Amino acid sequence: QVQLVESGGGLVQPGGSLRLSCAASGSIFSIYAMGWYRQAPGKQRELVAWITSTTGTNYGDSVKGRFTISRDNAKNTVYLQMNSLKAEDTAVYYCNADIAAMHSLRRDYWGQGTQVTVSS
Repeated sequence: QVQLVESGGGLVQPGGSLRLSCAASGSIFSIYAMGWYRQAPGKQRELVAWITSTTGTNYGDSVKGRFTISRDNAKNTVYLQMNSLKAEDTAVYYCNADIAAMHSLRRDYWGQGTQVTVSS
């Protein structure tokens, strides 16, 4: 069984920073792309950023230049450094990973989500 566990969400003032972490655990054979999505109330889930196993990255237009995604393959962990946060960044942030688990087909896994609230 594979699990993704996020941490690092919380309340921050506009212009502040937060760092999210997502650790994958379980019977993992290989992790391919890892990424972050977010969903604000009343809106569809949207891509924030993703990173490949060879550290190629892609960002949503609304976060380019402010957010940075990185990963530590030895720890099966992906990070999202969020700077210059705005009220419109408020959302539940979900971790996603493309994983081949032992004795299982390669597929997407999702974390439970962590709330990020940007407010003064």
